[in-house]
Amino acid sequence: MRLMTFRYGNDIMAGLEQGDRVFPLPWPDVKALIASGLEQAAEAAAAAQPIPLAQVQRLAPILQPGKIVAVGLNYLDHCLEQGLTPPAEPTLFTKFSTAVNHPDGEIRWDPALTTQVDYEAELAVVIGKRAYRVAEEDAYEYVAGYTCLNDVTARDLQRRDKQWVRGKSLDTFAPMGPVLVTQEELPDPHTLAIRCWVNGELRQESHTGQLIHTVPKLIAFCSQAFTLEPGDVITTGTPGGVGVFREPPVFLQPGDEIVVEIEGIGRLRNVVGPYLR
Repeated sequence: MRLMTFRYGNDIMAGLEQGDRVFPLPWPDVKALIASGLEQAAEAAAAAQPIPLAQVQRLAPILQPGKIVAVGLNYLDHCLEQGLTPPAEPTLFTKFSTAVNHPDGEIRWDPALTTQVDYEAELAVVIGKRAYRVAEEDAYEYVAGYTCLNDVTARDLQRRDKQWVRGKSLDTFAPMGPVLVTQEELPDPHTLAIRCWVNGELRQESHTGQLIHTVPKLIAFCSQAFTLEPGDVITTGTPGGVGVFREPPVFLQPGDEIVVEIEGIGRLRNVVGPYLR
């Protein structure tokens, strides 16, 4: 299933996307649907009156994740472009949920705070049920599905703070979408092409087979330390090609368009809006 959270008129709701239509579902968003049980979606959609996709506004599939657990240095090509040895264990940090942004939403920041904002195309895993001390071989049982996420990063804050949370968590710095694709449609998340364009120029082109620590490994590793809950997001790292490691470095500017594409999921498009003052 391809699930979305959308606005139609004054209403926000979950929906099942099929072709150029969306079937509204009786939940306020995809996170609430996950908590109730994804198996109810198809039956609810069968009783719904479809709406043309052109008449709705896509929102982030998970509007308020309890946690966004992010993974650094998790693509071999991204480690190589920095001259780093791949880490033996996952490198975890967090993005605050207030950073969540929508498809076609504006990415904005105050230039007094940062002038080195970068893009990072990532595959995001959405947790489907409470997970604590999950074995790696059982991890897929806890996956609701997958979506695209742009792990927008203020590189100067990241470097100055000597840790990553503030530079990763500015408001609007976690665009997500366009849909949540459930696990039965993507049974192996390590077989997907992943790309990112900035203003039509291909900047990142890789494959999720380059992941150093796999999705089951990440779920098992995280859940040994803390509980993962329905609607939590694990964003699995970015491949090589980010702006900071280009020669010379290239950072985002107002008016830029960023498109993240993951095979089987779709395209997440965002633009950089005017500076905050």
